[in-house]
Amino acid sequence: MKDKKLEANLSMIASRVMAGLNMNALKFLLPLWLGALTGVTMRCIFAAVMFWITGWFVKEAPVTKRQQMKLFCLGAFGLYGFMFCYLLGISKTTPVSSAIFNSMQPIWVFLISVFFLQEKATLMKIIGIALGFGGALLCIITQGSDDLAHDAFTGNILCMISSLVFAVYLIVSKKLLEKVGVVTMMKYIFGGAAVMGLIVSSIVGWDAPLFVDAWHGRWHWMVWAVLAFVLIFPTYISYFLVPIGLKYLKTTVVSIYSYLILVVTTVTSLLLGQDRFSWTQAVAIVMICISVYFVEVAERKKT
Repeated sequence: MKDKKLEANLSMIASRVMAGLNMNALKFLLPLWLGALTGVTMRCIFAAVMFWITGWFVKEAPVTKRQQMKLFCLGAFGLYGFMFCYLLGISKTTPVSSAIFNSMQPIWVFLISVFFLQEKATLMKIIGIALGFGGALLCIITQGSDDLAHDAFTGNILCMISSLVFAVYLIVSKKLLEKVGVVTMMKYIFGGAAVMGLIVSSIVGWDAPLFVDAWHGRWHWMVWAVLAFVLIFPTYISYFLVPIGLKYLKTTVVSIYSYLILVVTTVTSLLLGQDRFSWTQAVAIVMICISVYFVEVAERKKT
């Protein structure tokens, strides 16, 4: 079991590093080379195809029609809903700000557990939640729109909503993983997300200047390389690793790994000039980190 937990922790580290770099890659692509919703559809279709191909080589226990439908709906509404808000948000704000809101996942997981799973709410956890939301509010109120974030307020709100949706996704996925294999789960989840993406894209239209330029013989190889990275690593491989972490770790522990995203995104953003790190962002990060300590780590030590 110790080896399985080590494997799960290593899987989450690798997954969250990819997810951190994903924010910077998406900021490079959106919206200049790829529309946000078109990007969501492309990622979902690519991952669905890859997981179904992977399923041909991995033998897992068969699932019932009821389980298939649950997984399909989780993908259509949970995973697609997360990506919908996430990509729209990051196209309007900066990578560091989006990572700040992404790091609120442990707080959302705890709140959902209190309201729906009868987890006890102690004074320390309540203080932690207040600090976390205070940090998020500070980031939302103080960040103005500029050349790096053309609509920071809307982008930050969308990123915060996406972190809530992903927290719900983690909790439901954890429960479904008790009876379903990892590859089986992901191929039906991404299948549902891909169908939802095609429906939405058929309504709002396809927005992909990158493909239009390629059609006219103008190939931007750096852009294509970044797109390939997003599709293969943060989408297919990263989402393949998350269920491995969920299988052997608590949902709250998995959600705490979102702080690795914040570290990777912040360092990369400053190196690439994708963000101007402000004191309000620093204070917001500190407040949210302390809040998760109160909600999870300190309370566990106390008990």
